Amino acid sequence: MVHAPRGFVAILLTGALFASVQAATVTRQGADAFAQKVALIRQRGELGPHAGDRRTPVTQDEVNSWFAFRGQPHLPGGVMQPEVTIVGEGRVAGQAVVDLDAVAKRRATGGAFDPWAFIGGRVPVKVIGILHTRDGMGRLEIQSAEVSGVPVPPTLLQELVSFYSRSPERPQGVRLDETFALPANIRRIEVGQGQAVVVQ
Repeated sequence: MVHAPRGFVAILLTGALFASVQAATVTRQGADAFAQKVALIRQRGELGPHAGDRRTPVTQDEVNSWFAFRGQPHLPGGVMQPEVTIVGEGRVAGQAVVDLDAVAKRRATGGAFDPWAFIGGRVPVKVIGILHTRDGMGRLEIQSAEVSGVPVPPTLLQELVSFYSRSPERPQGVRLDETFALPANIRRIEVGQGQAVVVQ
């Protein structure tokens, strides 16, 4: 059984929270192809730096197939049905259904203008952004976010990402504005239309 490394799940989960998604072709074969590519990327990463580029293309349909058939055990509880659109020129878009009740209960202040007082339940979260990668580092530039079709400020999106990305290693969760190290000795990710190329 092939498991996606935690770093890949973090990158994909972030991508899954990025804007409107077009219909994708989702198949078991696509999920298997993506799992095999993740295993190859991971294996190459363990070999260390290489003189030439090792390039692994990953299609939007493969990513979405993996989410549909293999991804749920790797996602945090409360995040469902993620889908990704690889727009091109660095832009990624996607959506996921997110259970806001747990976040709202923890974050609500009870004030009249507290946004957490007005949201809850399972809702679609859509985000769009640009993935910048270079020299083994990545940064996500958020362009827009919506919860149930309503535009939300970056602070509310940050609350969601922080809540659902917490781990023993990162008890405060992931910060959207932070630069992060790419896993598996990945040097950069070239985001084209409908596919991304992982360069090691």
